[in-house]
Amino acid sequence: MLHDPSGTSPGPVSSPGFRTTALEQYTPADLRGISGDDPDPFEVAHLGLTWRPKEHHFGVVQGERMVAHAGWVDLPVRVDGTRMQVAGLGGVIVAPGLRGHGLARRVVSAAAAHAAEQGFGLALLFCREDRVPVYTKMGWTRLTAEVEAEQPGGTRTMPLPAMWLSLGGDASWPHGRVSLLSLPM
Repeated sequence: MLHDPSGTSPGPVSSPGFRTTALEQYTPADLRGISGDDPDPFEVAHLGLTWRPKEHHFGVVQGERMVAHAGWVDLPVRVDGTRMQVAGLGGVIVAPGLRGHGLARRVVSAAAAHAAEQGFGLALLFCREDRVPVYTKMGWTRLTAEVEAEQPGGTRTMPLPAMWLSLGGDASWPHGRVSLLSLPM
């Protein structure tokens, strides 16, 4: 369901035929509307991971159809023993026929801007290896440290690349071992 951000979240980013907006909710039907009936739209089901639902959602809409999504959560992490809160970005998807038109950049930028407005200095995401160049072009930096995350059976080293983004100021990712104190996003 779409709503007008009313000044507290990023306003729509317009271009001919597309608008970017905050979403009041994001449902499995919304995901199917973007990805079709693909049983594994993020292409990570084979990893056997349990993912944390996102709390804040943004979409790119063409006409009445949502064609892209990104979400984020307040993510507790520990880096080299120091606990901190970062914006955990996930659920990034663009309709297959519309990839390569900057829609991922739009929706990721909207989610990151909202997290920055909420006071977060850093964002973290996981992506498939073939998506690393896409996020690098958006300003994200690959973490060199392994990242551990909670899973129902215990802590697990994440099998996907992790990337971080400064959301403003001089924030940079600290050096050291990274542990998510929750499910991955």
